[in-house]
Amino acid sequence: MRDSRLAVEVGKLKLEHPVMNASGILAVDSSGVAELVKAGVAAVVTKSFTMEEREGNPTPVIIPVEAGYVNSVGLANPGINGIPEVVRAAKAYGKPVIVSIAAGNPEEAAKLAEVSVEAGADAIEVNLSCPHAEGRGLEVGYDRKLSKMIVESIVAVVGDRPVWVKLGLLDRLPERVLEFVEAGASAVVLINTIRAMVIDVETLRPVLGGIVGGLSGRAIHPVAVRAVYDVYCETGVDIVGVGGVYTWRDAVELIAAGARAVQVGTALFDKGLGVVHEIVTSLREYLERKGFSNISEVVGIACKR
Repeated sequence: MRDSRLAVEVGKLKLEHPVMNASGILAVDSSGVAELVKAGVAAVVTKSFTMEEREGNPTPVIIPVEAGYVNSVGLANPGINGIPEVVRAAKAYGKPVIVSIAAGNPEEAAKLAEVSVEAGADAIEVNLSCPHAEGRGLEVGYDRKLSKMIVESIVAVVGDRPVWVKLGLLDRLPERVLEFVEAGASAVVLINTIRAMVIDVETLRPVLGGIVGGLSGRAIHPVAVRAVYDVYCETGVDIVGVGGVYTWRDAVELIAAGARAVQVGTALFDKGLGVVHEIVTSLREYLERKGFSNISEVVGIACKR
């Protein structure tokens, strides 16, 4: 049952509630989309697509650690030709779909965005923060000129579709965010996984096939909260918060810090697909208990006290 008190608008996109999946979780084909829709996400966020098909990094690609996981998938995906299937699957269920793309130059970015929009994407999420894909993601995000050109090239071909930029822990993050807004981005997604690695103390060698990976899960949640808080308090831009969201409390923390919506990643594996319903139901109960008439009243409230 829909509850208007949970309805949000973030980066020009209207959602029935503020909880989505994080990019890379399930939405790489139609069966994964069906699972996410069944879970009750407000919108489907696809896996990051690149121009060419990528097999990704050698195994092992994911290692459990004390407070989460370190993964080095390497942006494995079917390439640009896989975009239409995922978009159409989500649209068939009546769900907004945000296509995540990862490009190494403006020309690739524009083509990926163009195909996404032609397939029916409601928004584009530009991955400028994957820590384990050479020539993509974080490497591009570090390059101020190139990353801004990539966003500008996407904005030029998507018409009125929103463009979201997914960022990691860049230096002078609020300043960088404003640069992307100037380039035409309507929201930012904070944060991605954090560069990390695991060493086997018996072999004394890195465990991951890709050597360096990205840390996700509970360990990065306080870091995500701080990043969202810093950016919102200084810029006031629309933010999607992501990083260690396991419970409604985690979601409320990010929203109070300035996020208008949240994405759930690792918890979908650790707790199962039911975690989305748990969070949404508990957010409704939280609003009632605290006397808020709408979830938007909570957005950035920590900055105002």
